[in-house]
Amino acid sequence: MDRAALSSGRARWQAWVVAARVPTLPAAVAPVLVGTAVAARTGGVRLLPTLGALAVALFLQIGTNFANDAFDFLRGADTAHRRGPTRAVQSGLLSARQMLAGAYACFGLAALVGTYFVVLRGWPVLVVGLLAIASGLGYTGGPWPIGYRGLGEVFVFVFFGVVAVAGTAYVQTGGLSLLAAAASVPVGLLVTAILVVNNLRDIDTDAAAGKRTLAVRVGDPATRALYVFCLAGAAVTPAVLRVGGVTGMWFWLPWLAAPMMAVLIRAALREHNAAALNRLLRRTAQFHLLFGVLFAASLRW
Repeated sequence: MDRAALSSGRARWQAWVVAARVPTLPAAVAPVLVGTAVAARTGGVRLLPTLGALAVALFLQIGTNFANDAFDFLRGADTAHRRGPTRAVQSGLLSARQMLAGAYACFGLAALVGTYFVVLRGWPVLVVGLLAIASGLGYTGGPWPIGYRGLGEVFVFVFFGVVAVAGTAYVQTGGLSLLAAAASVPVGLLVTAILVVNNLRDIDTDAAAGKRTLAVRVGDPATRALYVFCLAGAAVTPAVLRVGGVTGMWFWLPWLAAPMMAVLIRAALREHNAAALNRLLRRTAQFHLLFGVLFAASLRW
C-alpha cells in the first residue's frame, strides 16, 4: 500500500490491516486444512476443534507479524530504505508501543482459545502453545532474536508446518500419526518459501542493520536455490507418500498446481527488483494455500 495514502486518508484500523500482512495469512490456513484432512483419515473431524485451531493459527501469525513490525523498527532493521511493503511503525501509522500491545492481545487471544484445547487434550497442548507464543515474540524480540540469528526458516517450518498440521490433527483425534508428520513436510516447506522470498528481498537492508538472516549469511544465489528446493520438495512429497502407501489414488491432485509453481520458480531465479519480489511473496502465499487445498483433498480420498 502507498504510504502517503495511508498516512493522510485511511482510518487507523487500516493501519492494523497493513501490519497484519494480510497477503501472507494463507500460511495460517493451509496447515489447518491439511491437519483436518489427516484427522478425517485417522479419527474423524470435529468442528469446534477445527475452528479453534484456525483461530489459534491466525492469532499466532498476526501476533508474530505485529511483534516483528515493532521489534524490527526498534532494532533499526526497518528504515526508510526498506524495499518491502509498508510497515506500520516505521511509516508512523502506529507507535511501537501500540504495535506491541496489539501483538500481546493476539497472543492472549491465542492462549484463551488454547485453554479449550488444554482442557480437551491435556498438558502437551499447553507446552506447545507456550513455546509457540514465546517463539513468536522471540522471532525478532528478546535478547536472542531467532530471525536475527539465521534461524527464521527453522522457526516457520516447525511452528507453521509441523506443529500446525500435527497439532490440528491432534486436537481433533487425540493422537499423533505418521501421516500427520509426513503431511506437515510440504506445508512447512512452502511456508518456509514465503519467508525465503521475504529475506531475499531484504538482504541488503538486513545486512546493513545487522540482521543476520539465513539469506544474509548464505547470499543471494543460495537463497534463490533454497526457494526452488522448498517448492520442489513440496511437489515431490505426494509421490513419496504414495510410494510409501500412505495416500490413495488421488495423491496427484497437488500437481494440478504445477504450472503456477513453474512460474514462481522462474520468477525466483530471474527477478531482482523489489516490486517483482513483493509480487513473488504474495503469489507464493497464494500457491501455499492452493497447494494446501489440493493436498488436503488428496489426503481425504
